[in-house]
Amino acid sequence: MDRDYRAGRADRPLRYHAAMTRRSEQLSEELQDYTVAHSAAPDAVLSQLASETAAAFPDAAVMQIGPEQGTFMTLLTQLTGASRALEIGTFTGYSAICLARGLADGGKLTCCDISDEWTSVARRYWDLAGVADRIELQLRPAVETLRAMPATESFDIAFIDADKTGYVSYWDEVVPRIRPGGVILVDNTLYGGGVVDPDSADVNVAAIRAFNDHAVADDRVVLVLLPIGDGLTLARKK
Repeated sequence: MDRDYRAGRADRPLRYHAAMTRRSEQLSEELQDYTVAHSAAPDAVLSQLASETAAAFPDAAVMQIGPEQGTFMTLLTQLTGASRALEIGTFTGYSAICLARGLADGGKLTCCDISDEWTSVARRYWDLAGVADRIELQLRPAVETLRAMPATESFDIAFIDADKTGYVSYWDEVVPRIRPGGVILVDNTLYGGGVVDPDSADVNVAAIRAFNDHAVADDRVVLVLLPIGDGLTLARKK
């Protein structure tokens, strides 16, 4: 697509390349199918949302997470006992539903995005999924939203999946707001394998490499880069 502004700057031109996908890139198609078939299946609401997103935004639909990643995120949210969650980059709301469904009773999810067009779809599906009352949507650049929060605002789990050149800034804003023992998920951290391509001149590949180096050197967390989807970094705050 011509631009990716999900939670960052609307005036920043970025190109999402075709390697970003709703399947785990490191698996063959046969293994991908087997993995999905042997994981909890997305329900009718998530399946319908994926279909509508693909039809309405064919050039951007690759930004939506895949079904196995969505199930993983719901399970992880449940396992951490999370009641406060943060999402940076919401798109049409698939990942937000997965996070919101995993929250403890009375839990809240704050979503950051700047596209009213995409999040208008998200809001409809949050209603259909029965999670709208758990979600607060902030339509402005995510860094502005985070910096406007009270210093005491903290989260149990956060998911970063927005403009790649903003990842380091998002990380630096989010880590201090995660409680000890809390979790941060960061998407697209393999970027279609571009991170190990010495000939890549893609600005997003460079940004992901810089982020990966920045995050792994952060002694406030312990992290692992998982080959789920397009690469999913999982960090636990010490």
